[in-house]
Amino acid sequence: MLKKLVAEFVGTFWLVLGGCGSAVLAAAFPDVGIGLLGVAFAFGLTVVTMAYAIGHISGCHLNPAVTVGLWAGGRFPSAEVIPYIIFQVLGGIFGAYVLYLIASGQPGFSLAGGLASNGYGDHSPGGYDLLSGFITEVVMTFMFLIVILGATHKLATPAMAGLAIGLALTLIHLISIPVTNTSVNPARSTGPAVWVGDWAMSQLWLFWVAPLIGAIIAGGFYRWLSPDEE
Repeated sequence: MLKKLVAEFVGTFWLVLGGCGSAVLAAAFPDVGIGLLGVAFAFGLTVVTMAYAIGHISGCHLNPAVTVGLWAGGRFPSAEVIPYIIFQVLGGIFGAYVLYLIASGQPGFSLAGGLASNGYGDHSPGGYDLLSGFITEVVMTFMFLIVILGATHKLATPAMAGLAIGLALTLIHLISIPVTNTSVNPARSTGPAVWVGDWAMSQLWLFWVAPLIGAIIAGGFYRWLSPDEE
């Protein structure tokens, strides 16, 4: 169990450092900025790489919503849900801290920039309101879990699961970065918010509530859609 938890910590650390790091350090870098497309692929690549690195150890959830969704879909034991979530959140916080240490080495850096935190209203990249943010996070997390539950089904092709899930996360970011900066992952949201504080912490509730709702609905729906689970 300890190895599973450490794997989740390391994987979530990599997701936040790689995904949020691409947004903070490289998205608008002079002349070679990777932009929205690059950030979306960076988040997807963190999941693809970790799926093949730690998938055989912990299942590579890296996300409390994924853990809860798999539990709701009958794929994950209740006793392991809370420990997984704790280590995912800790990994996300540590990943954001390392990102802060790196980013703060640039002259003029300020946490007021948000450190890739998620937000709505004035803190949405496109100015989208709370309702838009809520709908986006619920629906995107729902679809993410549908892909995960399908790709990891006993009748699916196991070797392709990591790629399918990573590409799904990339697509989700391509759709929703303008709305909320894309969460679908409470641990990813918590990491930067802890260090930014202020508005990021006051809006963090949405990026726990909405992804968990989407995940639970998806777990129940997929259990009905494909009942022949092991």
